[in-house]
Formats: sequence, structure tokens, C-alpha cells
Amino acid sequence: MNVEELREYCLSLKGTTEHFPFDEVTLVIKVQEKMFALIPLDNPETQITLKCDPERAIALREDYSAIVPAWHFNKKHWNSVKIDPSISHSLLCELIEHSYNLVVAGLPKKLREELE
Repeated sequence: MNVEELREYCLSLKGTTEHFPFDEVTLVIKVQEKMFALIPLDNPETQITLKCDPERAIALREDYSAIVPAWHFNKKHWNSVKIDPSISHSLLCELIEHSYNLVVAGLPKKLREELE
């Protein structure tokens, strides 16, 4: 996947929006104003940073060399995923959906219901 495909996939999930709150080179994807993905637009090596539950984050890092702790967040809860041949399209989509669902699960009930 390239940057535009990552962006389109994230925005295809219900209730998502995009923002540039950090700088003009980092695209932030949110659901109900809660961040679940970051896509650096200036990085020659395509990657995406995703929220992840701590145990799963560690397991993924052990299984895939392309998945590393995100440097700008709590390293237990965010992974940077470098898009390379070891990361299949289906795995990448599953990782994005996991991040999205993790954030949605933490929303107040009223906001979760709006996404159903």
C-alpha cells in the first residue's frame, strides 16, 4: 500500500476524519476526535503508526521486523508499521481495523452508538 491507499482505507472506516495537528507532513486519522492512526507524508519509507493493546503490540514486534515501537507515543500502546513485503495487505488492513476498534471501544456509549 502507498500513502494514498493507507489514507483512503483509514477514511473508509465509519466516522473517521483527517487532520494536520502536528505539522504539514503528518496526517492524523481520528474517529470521534480520538486519534487512531498517523501517516507521515514526508517519509520516503512508507509507514503508518497505529494504536495497539500492549500485549498485542509486543507480540507483533516479535513476529515482524517491520513493526517497531512508535517513538512519539507511549511505546507500549503504539506501533509504527513499515510497509514492506513482510506485511501483507490483509495484515495491514487488520492492524488498522484493530486500532480503530480499540479507540471506538474506549468511546462513551453515545459516541459508539453513533458509529453503528
